[in-house]
Amino acid sequence: HDSSPQCGNQIGSEFWKQLCAEHGINQRGILEDFATAGDDRKDVFFYQADDEHYIPRALLVDMEPRVINMIQASEYSELYNPENIFISKDGGGAGNNWAKGYSSAEKVQEEIFEMVDREADGSDSLEGFVLIHSIAGGTGSGVGSYLLENINDRYPKKLIQTYSVFPLLSSETSDVVVQPYNSVLTLKRLTLNADCVVVLDNTALNRIAMDRLKLQNPTFAQINSLVSTVMAASTTTLRYPGYMNNDLIGMLASLIPTPRCHFLMTGYTPLTVDRQTATIRKTTVLDVMRRLLHTKNIMVSCSTRRGVYISILNIIQGEVDPTQVHKSLQRIRERKLAKFIKWGPASPQVALSRQSPYVQHTHKVKGLMMANHTAICQLFDRCIKQYEKLRSRNAFLENYRQEPMFSDSLDEFDDAKEVVMSLSDEYKAAETEDYIKWGLLGDQDLHMPPSYASDRRVPPP
Repeated sequence: HDSSPQCGNQIGSEFWKQLCAEHGINQRGILEDFATAGDDRKDVFFYQADDEHYIPRALLVDMEPRVINMIQASEYSELYNPENIFISKDGGGAGNNWAKGYSSAEKVQEEIFEMVDREADGSDSLEGFVLIHSIAGGTGSGVGSYLLENINDRYPKKLIQTYSVFPLLSSETSDVVVQPYNSVLTLKRLTLNADCVVVLDNTALNRIAMDRLKLQNPTFAQINSLVSTVMAASTTTLRYPGYMNNDLIGMLASLIPTPRCHFLMTGYTPLTVDRQTATIRKTTVLDVMRRLLHTKNIMVSCSTRRGVYISILNIIQGEVDPTQVHKSLQRIRERKLAKFIKWGPASPQVALSRQSPYVQHTHKVKGLMMANHTAICQLFDRCIKQYEKLRSRNAFLENYRQEPMFSDSLDEFDDAKEVVMSLSDEYKAAETEDYIKWGLLGDQDLHMPPSYASDRRVPPP
């Protein structure tokens, strides 16, 4: 499933376009003649209508109509199930205010969860939910937070994975002054209510588009195509089942050894945008795996030169000889190209995946890295620092106070900040050898109580 507001809906529609192309499904959901014999699994993300055409298992949710109207006016308008599109009746949006987004979702929760429950009941073996959203504005952050908490309550046993877009951090470019508030409030929910968060960092994506793809002023469309490439690649093992990682839980279990450290970075190579490649080069498994470890290919603006890897999963797509993978891993180990934690297995894991036969591939081998790296705490620390700047002056709080959650007190702000700070502390603790004892150590005030350590769904007392 993915349900998502403005930024999320834009990325989401790119993702579905990409999936359609890879499975040979046309804009109206009809399987092309050349794709009828495929052994890919379309049923993971699509289901079939009575006339056999394919419908995405997607919900599109927004509080204002602009983006969804664009999707409904595009050539993909017939792809989605119209019952799965929700636009708030008053259509005013959330005014970049997390609290407003949250309370507007609360007002229409019955309609939204009727859609969610209908889709969930209609799938044979529901494994989980995917949420695509941004954390900086009002809708992606507020409505997204509301959905996370409530999907969690209604479906406690199901996985929740998010693709979360983090805002451009340089203050000159941000059009939302209160984004630090929105981000910290959303991060609390991403910490407590999601099993896995794939961090999509606009700052890093812009940098990659400019430095690696030589685009002077990258457009939203170009950035979104980078993101949808990563999303599609991260689901290939589910859609082209091999002998491993063909379900979400297996894939995430290897990446997330301890429940709260579930924020993942991605890297992708070779990168192309608009299908035009400056130079086509020879790609080998070693070349791809080595490039994935370069800090400049990582789509989060945290330098991986500091800190250590908790885990790495490389999804290698294309014509690959398994012995090459083995050799490459050996070489990476010998050269010490990746620094790992001391308390767990210290090697990248590799999943091999086929490439879609229906899409033209410029390169023989492509790779996506999904990594859990302790340097991600830099991102949380930056969010907190910006939050503090506003909060210390009590700036821009009036609009939040008008919403029910903040009408009596601003405790929710301070509580959210605490959660994000302890998340950052936990990532830092993961760099130490005795991290396994972390959280069980003496001083209960400094550390989460053990009961919490074992269950991500229980908020700290």
